[in-house]
Amino acid sequence: MKIALMDSGIGLLAAAAAIRELRPDADLVLSSNPASMPWGPRTPEEVTELALGCCRAAAALGPDALVIACNTASVHALDTLRAELEPGLPVIGTVPAIKPAAALGGRVAIWATPATTGSAYQRGLIRDFGGTAEVTEVACPGLADAVEHGDDAAITVAVADAAARTPEGTDVVVLGCTHYELVADRIRAAVAPTAAPGLILHGSAEAVAAQALRRVADPTRIGSGTLTVLHAGAPATLPPAATLYPQGLTLTPVPA
Repeated sequence: MKIALMDSGIGLLAAAAAIRELRPDADLVLSSNPASMPWGPRTPEEVTELALGCCRAAAALGPDALVIACNTASVHALDTLRAELEPGLPVIGTVPAIKPAAALGGRVAIWATPATTGSAYQRGLIRDFGGTAEVTEVACPGLADAVEHGDDAAITVAVADAAARTPEGTDVVVLGCTHYELVADRIRAAVAPTAAPGLILHGSAEAVAAQALRRVADPTRIGSGTLTVLHAGAPATLPPAATLYPQGLTLTPVPA
């Protein structure tokens, strides 16, 4: 079994680690374009073109499924990617976990990139699945880029800024960018002092990993647990910043 994941950068580590936990034998292809980051300020057309490049490079290696492990790409490019690659290659998008977060009502804060925050896509999810919850969108400028580069000081500043704009008494924080899942503990620590007791964080990695494995045509096919890394379609290795996060440490490279 071979599963490909694409993202602007290392945000795909969370879903990749979740797939590795469920299927240690799965061969993983991580396709990104970190030199083009951040994608948040780019136009939908630019995001779509960049996502297509990453996906085409991954698809050329013959995966059984392709995960769009990027909320911004899912917002702007998912329909285009599916139109080009399906039905031959199942394409799994990443949707902010608004539905489970809002299931019990209460106060829900959605942390996301500026591009995703306020988008018609996210507003539609809030409309369809927000229920009785009091939902607040919290843009997090600079956080994904800081996580990508492992810039500890910049992560601290960006998290503190978003936490200051998160309403007091928040019950649930939705991590609406895959990069944010890599620093979930830091986000929790920043929000918890003014949040409701028992603060919950909702990411998407586990749900996306499970869906990817469900979409594979032959889930009984055994892989070798290899890891292939592509940057802008060229062979690469995991960047040093990946080892700063637990999810990156679980992905021990094995030559393809």
